[in-house]
Amino acid sequence: MLWDLFCRVIDNFGDMGVCWRLASDLGQRGHEVRLWVDDPSVLSWMAPQVSWQHDPSLGMETGCGQPGVTVCHWADAESLPADITAAPHPLLPGDVVIEAFGCDLPEAFVARMQRPAPPHWVNLEYLSAEDYVERSHGLPSPIWHGPGAGLRKRFFYPGFTPATGGLLREPDLLTRRAAWHDGARQVWLQRHGIPWTPGERVVSIFCYANAPVADLLTQLSALSAQPTSTDEFAAPAPLTHVLLAHGHATQLAQAWLSTAPKPPFGVHLHPLPALPQPEFDHLLWSCDLNFVRGEDSAVRALWAGKPHVWQIYEQDDGVHADKLNAFMNRWMAEWPADVRQQVTALWQGWNGLAPLPAALPDWTPDRAPWARHTLMARKTLLKQADLVTQLVQFVSEAG
Repeated sequence: MLWDLFCRVIDNFGDMGVCWRLASDLGQRGHEVRLWVDDPSVLSWMAPQVSWQHDPSLGMETGCGQPGVTVCHWADAESLPADITAAPHPLLPGDVVIEAFGCDLPEAFVARMQRPAPPHWVNLEYLSAEDYVERSHGLPSPIWHGPGAGLRKRFFYPGFTPATGGLLREPDLLTRRAAWHDGARQVWLQRHGIPWTPGERVVSIFCYANAPVADLLTQLSALSAQPTSTDEFAAPAPLTHVLLAHGHATQLAQAWLSTAPKPPFGVHLHPLPALPQPEFDHLLWSCDLNFVRGEDSAVRALWAGKPHVWQIYEQDDGVHADKLNAFMNRWMAEWPADVRQQVTALWQGWNGLAPLPAALPDWTPDRAPWARHTLMARKTLLKQADLVTQLVQFVSEAG
């Protein structure tokens, strides 16, 4: 099938992150995707394999380099004539048109969807674990006015239950994840300038500007200064490497370092450049504890199978608190009460909904209850079909 996927780049790039993974996954499964984006410059680091050239068949500049995916400028979809209706014109809408996150399709493109057999029009919604998702998934929305009058779109909601559209997960993702052993981890970390040796702990931080990074780093520094046992001759806790995502995490950590009363003991900070999506997965796989933000990174942290903390995008009306609580209740539903309470307190503190706990839950690699129950929760999620599988079925069954 040919898919037209429309995406507007929001300030934090999360929408583009989801859309690029979706387009790439569809392409890897043999579909053709035209990704229409208003600011493709973000792909220079998210997907640096994309290069731009003039496409004579389309009569416009396109980006290529990812199998099955052609990147197009949003402005071209707005400016092309609305009366292109004769098949097989290359700019006719494809079999499926995806409106990502309510981005409002260009009117000229919607007008071209008016033909005897209109494409499937899908509104891909934001991820949530709230109850309304199950009620809303799959609902139709007829268009009564404008160039799309008479057409119909349907809502597709990602989610965490069988009654939703599932989560993005490439067919081979967990196989690649399982093959990421300590040797691969060490090579990747050293390639990025982190002189890690087995036994040392690794934490990643990818956050918004309001994250309490200074408080976290103070806790990690104090934790690293503690002996490994009550023996007065015991060695201190292992060194902790903190890998800082490009942007707010690096800025906040550097501000903490400049104001710390004394040099931090046992914590080494490592600023990272902006990473392509496959490299971001490797970052999560290489850490023992991950602090992530937004939708795309949160889902990748789930599949990484390591303890993680999610910073949700803060909204002025405070509804993000309900969204966060709904996910915590879903993700930690089968966890023991004490583990759930400790991790919930950290998540709430990291999101500014409560004070940051005085101590972190135990996140000792492979041994801590938090790590064990994270893997169990991931196993539960793996029982549902992935988003692309469900999306293809969703449009195929509609006839």
